[in-house]
Amino acid sequence: MSALVDLKYLSVPLPEDILHAREHGNFDLALTLIDRRIAGGTLPEALKKRLLLEREIVLQLPHEYTIPEEEAFEELKDGLGEFTREEFDRLILDHDLDWAYVNGRRHIHEDSIANLYKVRDDLSRRAYERGKRDDPGGPSPLLDAAIAEMKEKGQVCARFRMRTEMTLKPDGEPRKVRVWLPIPCEYAQVRNVKILSCSHRDAHIGAPEAAQRTVCMEGTDDQPFWVEYEYETHMRYMQPEPSRVAAAQPTFYTEELAPHIHFTPYLKELCKEIVGREENPLIKAKLIYEYVTHFVKYSYMRAYFTMPMIPEHAAINQRGDCGVQALLFITLCRIAGVPARWQSGLYTEPGDVGCHDWAQFYVAPYGWMFCDCSFGGSAVRRGLKEREAFYFCNIDPFRMPAAAEFQHELEIPPRFMRYDPYDNQLGEAEYEDGPVRRGRRSTHHTLLAVSGLDSCKERPEYV
Repeated sequence: MSALVDLKYLSVPLPEDILHAREHGNFDLALTLIDRRIAGGTLPEALKKRLLLEREIVLQLPHEYTIPEEEAFEELKDGLGEFTREEFDRLILDHDLDWAYVNGRRHIHEDSIANLYKVRDDLSRRAYERGKRDDPGGPSPLLDAAIAEMKEKGQVCARFRMRTEMTLKPDGEPRKVRVWLPIPCEYAQVRNVKILSCSHRDAHIGAPEAAQRTVCMEGTDDQPFWVEYEYETHMRYMQPEPSRVAAAQPTFYTEELAPHIHFTPYLKELCKEIVGREENPLIKAKLIYEYVTHFVKYSYMRAYFTMPMIPEHAAINQRGDCGVQALLFITLCRIAGVPARWQSGLYTEPGDVGCHDWAQFYVAPYGWMFCDCSFGGSAVRRGLKEREAFYFCNIDPFRMPAAAEFQHELEIPPRFMRYDPYDNQLGEAEYEDGPVRRGRRSTHHTLLAVSGLDSCKERPEYV
C-alpha cells in the first residue's frame, strides 16, 4: 500500500457490512468486502482511501488479539492460584482486559495480562507470593533522587550514551532492505547530540531540527542495523504561579490535526465539563491533567494505527497508555485554547529503558512546560502526591525525544505504509516491494552510559 494515502481519511465512516465483519472478527470476509468494493470502480475517492487504510488495519488486528479467552483464564489461574471464573468475568466487565472477537470468539490482547500485573498491585503481589512474578517493588530511588535534585538545584543536566539496533528475520535468501532508526531531536531540553557510529556506510543522518529524526541506512536483511549516539538533557524545574500568567496568550499549536487531534462534539463537551468557566490557561491545563491522571486508566494498547480516533477512544473507554493519554491531554488543551504539542521517544533510566510518550503545553510568560499523564497517573494509583504534582509542568531527565511532532513524515519518506505512521520509537524497515511486517523485525535500545554534567549554569528556554 502506498504511503501517500492520507491518514486523515480514517475519519471517513466505514460501510456497514465491512464494519460488522471486522467487529465480529471475520477478517477474511472484511478483506473480501473491501477488495470487492475497491475493484468495483464506483467509489468516491475519499471512501476508496478510507478502505485502503482499513485494509491495513484488518491485516494488523489478528496479530494484536492473539490469546483465546480460555487460555487467558488458565494463564491467570496459574499465576494467581485461587483465581475464579467470576474474577475473570469481573476483569472483563471492568475493562481491565482488552478483548476483541477473532472469528466469532473472544480473544485477549497479547499485552493485557502483563498490563494487569503492571497496574494492579493486588494481582502483582499475589503472583509474586506464588513465585510467578518478580517482586513488583516500589518507586525508583534513582528517579526520586533526580526529582529531588531538580527541586533543590532548579535544574538537572545529564549526558547519555545509547545504542539502538534493529534485526530482521530473512525469509529465504538475503534481500535488500532500507531501515530507519530513531535518534534524538536537538531541540527543547536536548543539546549536543553526537552520532558516534553506524553499522552501515553512507548512512543518512537526519537534520538536527527534523520533527521525527532518524538515521536511514540500506543493506540486506541478514545483517543487524545499529547506531550509537550521545546527547545531553538540560531539565529545569518549573513552579508556575497562576497569578503571574500573562493576559495575552499565543494561538500556535491550538489547531486540529486530522484524524486524531480532532475537536469532536463529545470532546468539546468533555472539555467544557472539565474546565468549566475557568479562564486562566495554566489552571485549565492542570484541570485537564487531573482529569486524565485520575479518570483514564493506564492500559497497554493495540497498535495506534488500528484506532481511527485515538483521543476520543481514550475519552470514551477511559483507558489508554502513555501516548493515548498524551494525545487526549493535547487535544483537550487545544480545545480549551491552550497550546499543546507532542514529544516522545525513550525513557532511559538505568535498568529501565523503553518507549515512552508525553506532552508539552505553553503558557506565557513561562513558555513550554512538560506534562506526563502516565507517570502522573502512576503516582495517583500509588498515592504519591508530590510525584503527581511534579509531572504537571515537569518531567525527569531520563528522556530521549526522537519525535517533536505527532504524525509527521520522515525526512526520507518510506514508499509504503509505516509500521507506526504517527510516532518514531522503534524505527521503520521496508523491502523494495513492501514493508517489513510485524514479527519479522525487532528493535532493541541499550543505555551504554549516563553521567551528570559538571555545570548547569544555563537555564534554557524550551522552544
